[in-house]
Amino acid sequence: MGKNILIVCGDFVEDYELMVPFQALQAMGFGVDAVCPDKKAGDVVATAIHDFEGHQTYTEKPGHNFALNADFDSVDAGQYDGLLVPGGRAPEYLRLNKAVLDLVRAFDSAGKPVAAICHGPQLLAAAGVLKGHKVSAYPACAPEVGLAGGEYADIPLDAALTDGNLVTAPAWPAHPAWLKQFVALLEK
Repeated sequence: MGKNILIVCGDFVEDYELMVPFQALQAMGFGVDAVCPDKKAGDVVATAIHDFEGHQTYTEKPGHNFALNADFDSVDAGQYDGLLVPGGRAPEYLRLNKAVLDLVRAFDSAGKPVAAICHGPQLLAAAGVLKGHKVSAYPACAPEVGLAGGEYADIPLDAALTDGNLVTAPAWPAHPAWLKQFVALLEK
């Protein structure tokens, strides 16, 4: 395929939402770089596993350490064909980083595919790229989607939604639909 994907993550990113896309997209032939502000290739981010066990919200358990394979400081959006933003707790603090927000805006303004899942749309909301888009996210993020000018889509946990260049989903059970829709945009 010859296309390259950038994943922006941070400590306590959701384990499945980082590791599964990272490996699956590589298996499909994409080049995939995972970066985190203030960290270099070879550094690790701690992950957390969010599970749905019948409580009012997800439970959180320790995940794995994930080794980054690229340096955030050397990232150039022009060298990538798409951006992927996993969920977990990382987006809540990554959205405070101006360089991360500028990176998200660069992908969006170029019309490149942007995939965000679970709490990932928090980052898109902070970057100001949701206005006029129908967007899914973990249900607790619905107010932020609306406040950012997006229309929150309450879809099943295993579904995904494409609107323009954005592909969003509520949580990791949507990986098959979410990744399929993201790859379809990348192949256009």
